Amino acid sequence: MLVAKEGLREIFIATLFLGALTAIFLWLFWPIAIPFTLVWIWVISFFRDPPRHIKLRPNELGSPADGRITEITKLEHDPTIGGPAIRIGMFLSIFNVHLNRAACAGRVRSIEYQPGEFLDARHPESGIRNESNKLVIDSEPPIPGPIVIRQVSGKVARHIICRVSEGHFMQAGEQFGLIKFGSRTELIVPDVEEIEVVIKIGERVNAGITVLARVRS
Repeated sequence: MLVAKEGLREIFIATLFLGALTAIFLWLFWPIAIPFTLVWIWVISFFRDPPRHIKLRPNELGSPADGRITEITKLEHDPTIGGPAIRIGMFLSIFNVHLNRAACAGRVRSIEYQPGEFLDARHPESGIRNESNKLVIDSEPPIPGPIVIRQVSGKVARHIICRVSEGHFMQAGEQFGLIKFGSRTELIVPDVEEIEVVIKIGERVNAGITVLARVRS
């Protein structure tokens, strides 16, 4: 199983610490070793990097994260978009793959880190008040831009990682970062007639695979 390189330190520490506890309790009283083994397996699986066959079409916006859709909100005015916008929010549990992917092809115009609180990622104000990292992407036609992807910390997640820099051109579905241990990711797109949101609240999504919106042909 492939794992994200940013998780190697946590996996190494968990292997040393939990491995030692497992060995001790296997010798003293083996049933107690089971929880430590399960936690070790979970740490490894959290940073898993499963293969993805990206098949997004040029007119489709894919999910930037694995998880569950918790918000689809129309915004009267988003300052980054420069007008009406639609915000699609995804909650990532501690059991989801946490690698973030580009929703579409485009060039990173800017990256803005914002310090903040660490509310539970399911809290209605977590997207506003929590620590976040915002990528503004000038999308490739036919998708009207710009679009915004926000990585938002949760109550447990307190380490946002972004691998790309301003000016980088991302292909649709390309990995660009991750958030450690439970979080929220948002996709913000212009609220224009040609963009149709095709996802619903409560649906499960996979980064780079599930289509959230598309440009009407």
